[in-house]
Amino acid sequence: MCNACLIEDVKRSMLSRRSLFTGAAATTAAVMAAGLGTARPALAQSSGRVLDLTHAYDDKFPTFDGKPGILYEPAVKFAESGYQLWKLTIWEHTGTHIDAPLHFSKDGASVADLPVESLMCPLCVIDLKAKAKDDPNAMVEPDDINAWISAHGEIPAGACVAMNSGWADKVATPAFRNTPDEKFAFPGFSKAATDLLADLGAGCIGVDTLSLDPGNSADFAVHFSWLPSGRFGIECLAGLDAVPARGATIFIGAPKHKQGTGGPARVMAVV
Repeated sequence: MCNACLIEDVKRSMLSRRSLFTGAAATTAAVMAAGLGTARPALAQSSGRVLDLTHAYDDKFPTFDGKPGILYEPAVKFAESGYQLWKLTIWEHTGTHIDAPLHFSKDGASVADLPVESLMCPLCVIDLKAKAKDDPNAMVEPDDINAWISAHGEIPAGACVAMNSGWADKVATPAFRNTPDEKFAFPGFSKAATDLLADLGAGCIGVDTLSLDPGNSADFAVHFSWLPSGRFGIECLAGLDAVPARGATIFIGAPKHKQGTGGPARVMAVV
């Protein structure tokens, strides 16, 4: 299926499901509040080293629809005025960015409505690089989560669970988005995995790819289940190789524009 056709199918699917997701905004605060108590101890035990998990991006950064995600227009020129600034045109879901509940629900919380407590929480990193090396559409599955728990202990309430597939290293190449025959190909989460994470009390998920769902997803099952539940996601994370599997605290500099379905974010980890 062509990319444009896929996007149109998703739009129609979103419209048909809207009635299922009313009231998601009311659940967001309860879902996220659990993270407040665990984020502070995680930070207190850290060394204070700060790691940047954000890609710098411009109009060449890969996007889901293949169009530039940010455009620059000179608004004030230094030669004329002694100072300078740009007029920016930005699409919400570009660069390292947030997917808010409103992205896949009619009445979910906007990015401006995310409880501030949910934007500072423990970070758990699941290494998916071995699976992704053999399968560009590899998924985090429940077995990967259970293996992580066996090795590192329980996932803290309200935590951000991030997938490290190694895909951030491909960001400057076409392979970050497509196979050579122009088919979407990148790792993501399975719905079974995110259903388990919801049961375990995780507050958000993160990926180092273009989408929470894998590239070959035909139904965006994770987007359609995780986001309307009142939780959020982070896409296009960078620098996860430098973060321990457990013990870091993530700080998510979410934008705060009203009615926002998401937006570019500055994301950092303290270890």
